[in-house]
Amino acid sequence: MLIASIESLLSIEASDKIDPHKRITPPNRELLAQGVGNTVSGLLGGIPVTAVIVRSSANVNAGGMSKWSAVLHGVWLTIAVLMFPNALNLIPNAALAAVLIFVGYKLSKPSLIISEWKKGKMSFLPFIITIISILFSDLLIGILIGMAVAFYFIIRTNFHRSINLVEMENNYMLRFQQQVTFLNKSLLKELLDKVPHNSQLVMDLTHCTFMDVDILDIINDFQVKAAERNILMSYEFLNDAQKTKLLGDLHCNFISKIK
Repeated sequence: MLIASIESLLSIEASDKIDPHKRITPPNRELLAQGVGNTVSGLLGGIPVTAVIVRSSANVNAGGMSKWSAVLHGVWLTIAVLMFPNALNLIPNAALAAVLIFVGYKLSKPSLIISEWKKGKMSFLPFIITIISILFSDLLIGILIGMAVAFYFIIRTNFHRSINLVEMENNYMLRFQQQVTFLNKSLLKELLDKVPHNSQLVMDLTHCTFMDVDILDIINDFQVKAAERNILMSYEFLNDAQKTKLLGDLHCNFISKIK
């Protein structure tokens, strides 16, 4: 059921992209319908059902415009199985494989891979790793590996965007984004080490709504180093309310120095 649900969600995502009218399929309704269908199928002794992008793509290429195309697709298959089973057995498996390969090629043609490559490694690596993982394992394991890789890049992106150092001549501004957690400790230390002696450093906290205690510790320690390195430090807050909310009573020493 888990594999069928994942495959269905991926299929409707791909189907929405190839839909000429760019309609959006409600995923909750799809999963509810699939659950009901699998329940009935199991009671009748059938195998689990799932959405498949090949059938959806075939409907789109054939000019299907409404939900009835999917219903009639199943009707024609049912009639063929019940009325012409012997004729179906005469179809070579190689011919069926060729149809699947051709439809799959149209869905993942080289231009799609090139398009993902142009988006950068953050988009391309999860994409290509997911494909390779599925080919060398199975759908579920491949998707899990792809999700893990994508999750890594998401964390890495947020990690680097939390703190930015801007330099102009001998003036430096350290900008903190909305939330700065302990994951940014090493990055903050690295950026602070780049500030040279006899310079000015402004810590822009106007957009920051949360700062971890570990980050405050690093800033406290740097204040001591800044005095030794003749670095003039200043702080920017949106207002006094933000300063109180952000720092609270965590570090009285730090608060006393920025007043």
